[in-house]
Amino acid sequence: MTTLPQFHSLRGAAVEAVRAADLAVKTELAQEAARRWQARSLSLRSPLDRSVPERPGRPERPVLTPPTQVKRRSLGSLKGRIALLHAIAHIELNAVDLALDIVARFASEAVPNSFFDGWMQVAFEEAKHFRMVRQRLNDLGADYGDLPAHDGLWQAAHDTRNDLTARLAVVPLILEARGLDVTPALRAKMRETGDHESAAVLDVIYEDEKGHVAVGAKWFRFLCARQRKDPAATFQALVRANFRGPLKPPFNDIARAEAGLTPSFYRSMTASTNI
Repeated sequence: MTTLPQFHSLRGAAVEAVRAADLAVKTELAQEAARRWQARSLSLRSPLDRSVPERPGRPERPVLTPPTQVKRRSLGSLKGRIALLHAIAHIELNAVDLALDIVARFASEAVPNSFFDGWMQVAFEEAKHFRMVRQRLNDLGADYGDLPAHDGLWQAAHDTRNDLTARLAVVPLILEARGLDVTPALRAKMRETGDHESAAVLDVIYEDEKGHVAVGAKWFRFLCARQRKDPAATFQALVRANFRGPLKPPFNDIARAEAGLTPSFYRSMTASTNI
């Protein structure tokens, strides 16, 4: 049984989970907070909540390096599949913290409680994904932390820490949506190599990620409507201001549209450069 830190509210639980360097504590606390919030047995905020950290808690490994220094390997080899799964585990771990951070950092925002319902469901599922991928690594004789990982993902959270609309534009509508673009081909390659177990893990992640992008799109549109702004134009302006580089095709237009992210948002930005 994992011993969880004390917390007094949903924001407090989210803060403690982001701070946790023990990944078993982080993922269990994310899920326990989600269960208690959905049962309405937690308040949203408490004066006893600690402050949101600038960076999430992490174990000593993996070593974090610039994205350009992370090697790519062929999925045809066991080492290549382990490298891919390790990269996915790292993405999912960051996704846990990103979902928790949006709850903790914006807990005083003027939004309905259903906003927090959605993001805690995302946090719950991202914790599930991390555990599934880590277990698959274990099955293959590896573990999260065995390989270097890149440190670019948290930069998106830092850059949008003061603007909820910008956070929604960059994290769910760019970073999460990218998963909808690349995952179908990755799981197909896994099946081609005979690794059906890893492909099945990617199946779960892919289906859940559609819902995560949908949560982001719903609340992005909500905030734009409240501000009487055009969602697509606002998205493009925020991406130019807060995201480095152009958006990269190919796009999974069907899955994106199912999640409420239509081509009018992103198609014109594939060759954009940010100044």
